[in-house]
Amino acid sequence: MKRLAVLGSTGSIGQQTLDVVRAFPDRLQVVALAAGKNIDLLARQISEFHPCLVSIEAAEGREALRRESTGSHVQLLSLDEMARHPDVDLVIVATSGKAGLTPTLAAIRAGKTVALANKEVLVMAGELVISEARQCGVKLLPIDSEHSALWQCLRGEGEGEVRRLILTASGGAFRDLPLEELAAVTPEQALAHPTWQMGKKVTVDSATLMNKGFEVIEARWLFDVPFDRIEVVLHRQSIIHSLVEFVDGSIKAELSLPDMHLPIQYALSYPERWQAPQSFCGRIDFHELGALTLEPLDSRRFPCFGLAIGAGKMGGTYPAVLSAADEVAVELFLERRIGFLDIAKTVERALDQHKNIDHPSLEEILEADAWVREKVGELGV
Repeated sequence: MKRLAVLGSTGSIGQQTLDVVRAFPDRLQVVALAAGKNIDLLARQISEFHPCLVSIEAAEGREALRRESTGSHVQLLSLDEMARHPDVDLVIVATSGKAGLTPTLAAIRAGKTVALANKEVLVMAGELVISEARQCGVKLLPIDSEHSALWQCLRGEGEGEVRRLILTASGGAFRDLPLEELAAVTPEQALAHPTWQMGKKVTVDSATLMNKGFEVIEARWLFDVPFDRIEVVLHRQSIIHSLVEFVDGSIKAELSLPDMHLPIQYALSYPERWQAPQSFCGRIDFHELGALTLEPLDSRRFPCFGLAIGAGKMGGTYPAVLSAADEVAVELFLERRIGFLDIAKTVERALDQHKNIDHPSLEEILEADAWVREKVGELGV
């Protein structure tokens, strides 16, 4: 029985993680749940799964839970305390933004296995997180569909046998929109993803392709492959999730219908594979599927992708600035305070103004993050 802490339990990945727990009650036990502001949903999850550890960001939620849990077995903890708690075996980091960084490090330092769905953790602090994981002998298990696919393709292969990693991108909501119309698109249009159902932030990042730049940075750290051996191609059908080319010229690909239950289940079942319920990822019918296409990216359409790769290559605190600037810019776009094309302009200005620190400490990374959040309003668009 694996004892789970689900950080971000009320978000899209968190809710689907609990679907997997429901499917395997004899193998998985929820002992800890953490949420941001969705008090009502968290309360329903607590009632169903009976965790002994709970965390909630919203102050009113903490007060409500304190009142309701008086005399019960539930402990209210911070994310970091929950991540390193002795009753937890596996920490699922399904929060968004920088909120996942310190609990990930806390879990690693406590020797916990971490299943990572938060892109920003490795974007902001990949060098630091991977170094800590190696020192502590901790496994980082990827949940993102693309990284899960790479992980599955690489199982059983030896070091030095990989020529390149190839991630696929759906292209998001505006992959076919005329370039001259991008300036006028609305948040509602950006949130209409053609194949995936995700949270608002990652859906907008999919439309700008910032998410794919983040995923390249993640892949560089997760699989210890340099940037010049990681490529991205446009794949409209979202069936091929990633490919690995080996030094002999052969290529492995992982294919499945676009359903996040599969990579979540794989991370929770590792090193085994469990038979999934039919309600999760269905089987591909190749007679009905039709053609699968792979196309090059149009860099003019996705300037955020280029900014992400550039920041990743420069390293240091640049990726933390990239992540924070994007988070603030996406928020401003969703609030209709800036236009869609201003997301890239805002991120670029933040990167241009930043003074880099090589091999930063956690404190320096968090300081860079705070600097961005303070400066973005001043930098303008």
